[in-house]
Amino acid sequence: MNKLWMEKRNIAVLIMPGLVFILGLILLPILVALYLSFTNYDGVDYRFLGLDNYKEIFFHDPVFWSSLRNAVLLGVAFILLQHPLAILMAIVTPHTGRWERFLRVVIFIPSIISTFVTSQMWVSILSVQYGLLNRVLADIGLSSWKQDWLGNPDIAIFSIIFVAMWQGFGYAYLLYYAGIKGVPSELYEAAVVDGANKWQYNLRVVLPLLSPVIRINFVLAVVAGFKQMETVFLMTGGGPANSTQFLATYLYSKAFRDGLFGYGSAISVLFVFFCLLLTLLMNRLLKKDVGEF
Repeated sequence: MNKLWMEKRNIAVLIMPGLVFILGLILLPILVALYLSFTNYDGVDYRFLGLDNYKEIFFHDPVFWSSLRNAVLLGVAFILLQHPLAILMAIVTPHTGRWERFLRVVIFIPSIISTFVTSQMWVSILSVQYGLLNRVLADIGLSSWKQDWLGNPDIAIFSIIFVAMWQGFGYAYLLYYAGIKGVPSELYEAAVVDGANKWQYNLRVVLPLLSPVIRINFVLAVVAGFKQMETVFLMTGGGPANSTQFLATYLYSKAFRDGLFGYGSAISVLFVFFCLLLTLLMNRLLKKDVGEF
Protein backbone atom coordinates (compact mmCIF):
# COMPACT_ATOMS: atom_id res chain seq x y z
CA MET A 1 0.00 0.00 0.00
CA ASN A 2 2.83 2.36 0.94
CA LYS A 3 4.57 1.52 -2.30
CA LEU A 4 1.41 2.41 -4.24
CA TRP A 5 1.16 5.81 -2.53
CA MET A 6 4.86 6.41 -3.11
CA GLU A 7 4.42 5.75 -6.83
CA LYS A 8 1.44 8.10 -7.04
CA ARG A 9 3.32 10.81 -5.21
CA ASN A 10 6.32 10.42 -7.48
CA ILE A 11 4.07 10.64 -10.56
CA ALA A 12 2.40 13.77 -9.17
CA VAL A 13 5.77 15.40 -8.49
CA LEU A 14 6.99 14.62 -12.01
CA ILE A 15 3.93 15.98 -13.84
CA MET A 16 3.38 18.99 -11.59
CA PRO A 17 5.91 21.36 -13.32
CA GLY A 18 4.45 20.66 -16.75
CA LEU A 19 0.90 20.96 -15.44
CA VAL A 20 1.60 24.30 -13.77
CA PHE A 21 3.34 25.56 -16.93
CA ILE A 22 0.41 24.57 -19.18
CA LEU A 23 -2.22 26.01 -16.85
CA GLY A 24 -0.19 29.22 -16.61
CA LEU A 25 -0.16 29.58 -20.39
CA ILE A 26 -3.79 28.58 -21.00
CA LEU A 27 -5.89 29.18 -17.90
CA LEU A 28 -4.20 32.32 -16.58
CA PRO A 29 -4.74 34.46 -19.75
CA ILE A 30 -8.40 33.41 -19.79
CA LEU A 31 -8.84 34.42 -16.16
CA VAL A 32 -7.08 37.75 -16.78
CA ALA A 33 -9.30 38.46 -19.80
CA LEU A 34 -12.37 37.54 -17.74
CA TYR A 35 -11.37 40.00 -15.03
CA LEU A 36 -10.57 42.79 -17.48
CA SER A 37 -13.97 42.29 -19.11
CA PHE A 38 -15.54 43.74 -15.95
CA THR A 39 -13.41 46.91 -16.12
CA ASN A 40 -12.91 49.90 -18.38
CA TYR A 41 -9.15 49.24 -18.63
CA ASP A 42 -7.57 51.41 -21.35
CA GLY A 43 -3.93 50.47 -20.92
CA VAL A 44 -3.23 52.98 -18.12
CA ASP A 45 -6.12 53.21 -15.68
CA TYR A 46 -9.01 50.96 -14.96
CA ARG A 47 -12.22 51.00 -12.95
CA PHE A 48 -14.42 48.08 -12.06
CA LEU A 49 -17.68 48.31 -14.03
CA GLY A 50 -19.37 45.05 -13.20
CA LEU A 51 -21.56 43.90 -16.09
CA ASP A 52 -21.65 47.28 -17.88
CA ASN A 53 -19.48 46.09 -20.79
CA TYR A 54 -21.74 43.10 -21.37
CA LYS A 55 -24.88 45.27 -21.15
CA GLU A 56 -23.38 47.64 -23.71
CA ILE A 57 -22.54 44.75 -26.04
CA PHE A 58 -25.91 43.04 -25.78
CA PHE A 59 -28.19 46.10 -25.89
CA HIS A 60 -26.32 48.97 -27.57
CA ASP A 61 -23.72 47.53 -29.95
CA PRO A 62 -25.16 46.61 -33.38
CA VAL A 63 -21.66 46.03 -34.78
CA PHE A 64 -21.14 43.14 -32.36
CA TRP A 65 -24.32 41.46 -33.57
CA SER A 66 -23.45 42.01 -37.22
CA SER A 67 -20.00 40.54 -36.50
CA LEU A 68 -21.64 37.50 -34.91
CA ARG A 69 -24.04 37.22 -37.87
CA ASN A 70 -21.12 37.29 -40.33
CA ALA A 71 -19.31 34.58 -38.36
CA VAL A 72 -22.42 32.37 -38.38
CA LEU A 73 -22.94 33.09 -42.07
CA LEU A 74 -19.39 31.99 -42.87
CA GLY A 75 -19.77 28.82 -40.78
CA VAL A 76 -23.02 27.97 -42.61
CA ALA A 77 -21.35 28.64 -45.98
CA PHE A 78 -18.51 26.29 -45.00
CA ILE A 79 -20.96 23.52 -44.11
CA LEU A 80 -23.49 23.93 -46.92
CA LEU A 81 -21.21 24.91 -49.82
CA GLN A 82 -17.55 24.21 -49.17
CA HIS A 83 -17.78 20.78 -47.53
CA PRO A 84 -20.27 19.11 -49.89
CA LEU A 85 -18.06 20.22 -52.80
CA ALA A 86 -14.95 19.00 -50.95
CA ILE A 87 -16.59 15.60 -50.34
CA LEU A 88 -17.57 15.37 -54.01
CA MET A 89 -14.05 16.22 -55.17
CA ALA A 90 -12.56 13.74 -52.68
CA ILE A 91 -14.82 10.99 -54.05
CA VAL A 92 -14.06 11.84 -57.68
CA THR A 93 -10.28 12.27 -57.36
CA PRO A 94 -9.34 8.58 -56.82
CA HIS A 95 -11.15 7.71 -60.06
CA THR A 96 -9.19 10.16 -62.23
CA GLY A 97 -6.29 7.79 -62.92
CA ARG A 98 -3.02 9.55 -63.67
CA TRP A 99 -4.62 12.93 -62.92
CA GLU A 100 -5.18 11.99 -59.27
CA ARG A 101 -1.85 13.32 -57.96
CA PHE A 102 -2.11 16.48 -60.06
CA LEU A 103 -5.63 17.27 -58.81
CA ARG A 104 -4.61 16.57 -55.24
CA VAL A 105 -1.74 19.05 -55.45
CA VAL A 106 -3.67 21.75 -57.32
CA ILE A 107 -6.61 21.66 -54.91
CA PHE A 108 -4.34 21.91 -51.88
CA ILE A 109 -2.12 24.73 -53.21
CA PRO A 110 -4.29 27.66 -51.93
CA SER A 111 -4.09 26.27 -48.42
CA ILE A 112 -0.30 26.36 -48.26
CA ILE A 113 0.12 29.87 -49.68
CA SER A 114 0.49 32.69 -47.18
CA THR A 115 -2.78 34.36 -46.23
CA PHE A 116 -1.15 37.72 -46.93
CA VAL A 117 -0.30 36.68 -50.50
CA THR A 118 -3.71 35.21 -51.27
CA SER A 119 -5.50 38.19 -49.73
CA GLN A 120 -3.50 40.67 -51.79
CA MET A 121 -4.09 38.55 -54.90
CA TRP A 122 -7.86 38.65 -54.39
CA VAL A 123 -7.79 42.37 -53.59
CA SER A 124 -6.18 42.86 -57.00
CA ILE A 125 -8.70 40.59 -58.71
CA LEU A 126 -11.72 42.22 -57.06
CA SER A 127 -10.54 45.82 -57.25
CA VAL A 128 -13.10 48.17 -58.81
CA GLN A 129 -10.37 50.27 -60.48
CA TYR A 130 -8.06 47.66 -61.99
CA GLY A 131 -9.56 44.31 -60.99
CA LEU A 132 -9.35 41.36 -63.36
CA LEU A 133 -12.88 40.18 -62.57
CA ASN A 134 -14.59 43.36 -63.71
CA ARG A 135 -12.42 43.44 -66.84
CA VAL A 136 -13.34 39.85 -67.75
CA LEU A 137 -17.04 40.61 -67.21
CA ALA A 138 -16.76 43.60 -69.52
CA ASP A 139 -14.90 41.58 -72.19
CA ILE A 140 -17.60 38.88 -72.30
CA GLY A 141 -20.43 41.41 -72.54
CA LEU A 142 -21.55 41.36 -68.90
CA SER A 143 -20.67 44.95 -68.02
CA SER A 144 -23.88 45.29 -66.02
CA TRP A 145 -22.49 42.68 -63.61
CA LYS A 146 -19.46 44.83 -62.74
CA GLN A 147 -19.39 45.65 -59.05
CA ASP A 148 -17.30 47.23 -56.35
CA TRP A 149 -16.78 43.79 -54.85
CA LEU A 150 -14.99 44.99 -51.72
CA GLY A 151 -16.35 48.53 -51.44
CA ASN A 152 -20.08 47.86 -51.59
CA PRO A 153 -21.43 47.12 -48.05
CA ASP A 154 -24.07 44.79 -49.51
CA ILE A 155 -21.58 42.69 -51.47
CA ALA A 156 -18.27 42.84 -49.58
CA ILE A 157 -19.23 40.17 -47.04
CA PHE A 158 -19.96 37.66 -49.81
CA SER A 159 -16.58 38.42 -51.41
CA ILE A 160 -14.90 37.72 -48.07
CA ILE A 161 -16.87 34.48 -47.62
CA PHE A 162 -15.90 33.31 -51.10
CA VAL A 163 -12.19 33.99 -50.54
CA ALA A 164 -12.24 32.31 -47.10
CA MET A 165 -13.90 29.21 -48.59
CA TRP A 166 -11.46 29.18 -51.51
CA GLN A 167 -8.44 29.32 -49.23
CA GLY A 168 -9.69 26.71 -46.73
CA PHE A 169 -11.02 24.30 -49.35
CA GLY A 170 -7.77 22.31 -49.55
CA TYR A 171 -7.73 21.36 -45.87
CA ALA A 172 -11.34 20.14 -45.92
CA TYR A 173 -10.70 18.24 -49.16
CA LEU A 174 -7.53 16.59 -47.85
CA LEU A 175 -9.24 15.26 -44.72
CA TYR A 176 -12.10 13.78 -46.77
CA TYR A 177 -9.67 12.40 -49.34
CA ALA A 178 -7.58 10.71 -46.63
CA GLY A 179 -10.75 9.23 -45.12
CA ILE A 180 -11.93 7.86 -48.46
CA LYS A 181 -8.51 6.38 -49.25
CA GLY A 182 -8.68 4.59 -45.91
CA VAL A 183 -11.85 2.70 -46.83
CA PRO A 184 -10.87 -0.96 -47.40
CA SER A 185 -11.09 -1.99 -51.07
CA GLU A 186 -12.80 -5.22 -49.99
CA LEU A 187 -15.92 -3.20 -49.24
CA TYR A 188 -16.09 -1.98 -52.84
CA GLU A 189 -15.66 -5.51 -54.15
CA ALA A 190 -18.41 -6.75 -51.84
CA ALA A 191 -20.71 -3.92 -52.92
CA VAL A 192 -20.11 -4.77 -56.60
CA VAL A 193 -20.90 -8.42 -55.92
CA ASP A 194 -24.16 -7.29 -54.30
CA GLY A 195 -25.02 -5.36 -57.46
CA ALA A 196 -24.27 -1.82 -56.27
CA ASN A 197 -22.98 0.75 -58.75
CA LYS A 198 -20.40 3.44 -57.86
CA TRP A 199 -23.07 5.97 -56.89
CA GLN A 200 -24.78 3.51 -54.51
CA TYR A 201 -21.41 2.41 -53.10
CA ASN A 202 -20.39 6.01 -52.34
CA LEU A 203 -23.80 6.92 -50.91
CA ARG A 204 -24.41 3.83 -48.77
CA VAL A 205 -20.90 2.70 -47.86
CA VAL A 206 -18.38 5.53 -48.17
CA LEU A 207 -20.41 8.39 -46.69
CA PRO A 208 -21.50 6.47 -43.54
CA LEU A 209 -17.90 5.40 -42.97
CA LEU A 210 -16.81 8.99 -43.51
CA SER A 211 -19.15 10.34 -40.83
CA PRO A 212 -16.41 10.76 -38.13
CA VAL A 213 -14.38 12.88 -40.58
CA ILE A 214 -17.48 14.87 -41.56
CA ARG A 215 -18.28 15.57 -37.93
CA ILE A 216 -14.76 16.79 -37.15
CA ASN A 217 -14.69 18.91 -40.30
CA PHE A 218 -18.04 20.51 -39.47
CA VAL A 219 -16.88 21.45 -35.98
CA LEU A 220 -13.64 22.86 -37.38
CA ALA A 221 -15.64 24.79 -39.98
CA VAL A 222 -17.82 26.46 -37.38
CA VAL A 223 -14.82 27.38 -35.23
CA ALA A 224 -12.96 28.65 -38.32
CA GLY A 225 -15.92 30.88 -39.16
CA PHE A 226 -15.87 32.38 -35.68
CA LYS A 227 -12.12 33.00 -35.54
CA GLN A 228 -11.82 34.39 -39.06
CA MET A 229 -9.32 37.23 -38.83
CA GLU A 230 -6.41 37.43 -41.25
CA THR A 231 -8.28 37.43 -44.56
CA VAL A 232 -10.80 40.02 -43.38
CA PHE A 233 -8.17 42.25 -41.83
CA LEU A 234 -5.97 42.19 -44.93
CA MET A 235 -8.75 42.62 -47.50
CA THR A 236 -11.21 45.08 -45.95
CA GLY A 237 -10.16 45.74 -42.36
CA GLY A 238 -13.79 45.10 -41.38
CA GLY A 239 -15.19 47.76 -43.72
CA PRO A 240 -16.91 49.24 -45.55
CA ALA A 241 -19.11 50.60 -42.74
CA ASN A 242 -18.26 47.56 -40.55
CA SER A 243 -20.13 45.32 -43.01
CA THR A 244 -17.35 42.69 -42.99
CA GLN A 245 -16.53 42.74 -39.31
CA PHE A 246 -16.12 39.36 -37.67
CA LEU A 247 -15.82 38.75 -33.94
CA ALA A 248 -12.03 38.48 -34.07
CA THR A 249 -11.54 41.64 -36.16
CA TYR A 250 -14.04 43.60 -34.09
CA LEU A 251 -12.32 42.47 -30.89
CA TYR A 252 -8.98 43.60 -32.32
CA SER A 253 -10.29 46.99 -33.43
CA LYS A 254 -11.92 47.76 -30.07
CA ALA A 255 -8.94 46.61 -27.99
CA PHE A 256 -5.94 47.74 -30.04
CA ARG A 257 -7.28 50.48 -32.32
CA ASP A 258 -9.62 52.19 -29.85
CA GLY A 259 -7.63 51.22 -26.73
CA LEU A 260 -10.71 49.77 -25.00
CA PHE A 261 -9.04 46.69 -23.55
CA GLY A 262 -11.82 46.07 -21.03
CA TYR A 263 -14.50 46.19 -23.71
CA GLY A 264 -12.38 44.05 -26.04
CA SER A 265 -11.88 41.51 -23.25
CA ALA A 266 -15.67 41.28 -22.81
CA ILE A 267 -15.97 40.53 -26.54
CA SER A 268 -13.21 37.90 -26.24
CA VAL A 269 -15.04 36.20 -23.35
CA LEU A 270 -18.24 36.05 -25.41
CA PHE A 271 -16.15 34.86 -28.37
CA VAL A 272 -14.87 31.88 -26.35
CA PHE A 273 -18.36 31.23 -24.95
CA PHE A 274 -19.97 31.09 -28.40
CA CYS A 275 -17.20 28.80 -29.73
CA LEU A 276 -17.65 26.37 -26.83
CA LEU A 277 -21.44 26.49 -27.12
CA LEU A 278 -21.44 25.81 -30.85
CA THR A 279 -18.86 23.04 -30.50
CA LEU A 280 -21.03 21.31 -27.90
CA LEU A 281 -24.13 21.73 -30.05
CA MET A 282 -22.36 20.40 -33.14
CA ASN A 283 -21.04 17.40 -31.23
CA ARG A 284 -24.52 16.66 -29.91
CA LEU A 285 -26.19 17.02 -33.30
CA LEU A 286 -23.60 14.86 -35.07
CA LYS A 287 -23.13 12.36 -32.26
CA LYS A 288 -24.95 9.42 -33.84
CA ASP A 289 -24.26 7.34 -36.93
CA VAL A 290 -20.52 7.08 -36.46
CA GLY A 291 -19.18 4.55 -38.93
CA GLU A 292 -16.33 2.15 -38.39
CA PHE A 293 -13.75 0.84 -40.79
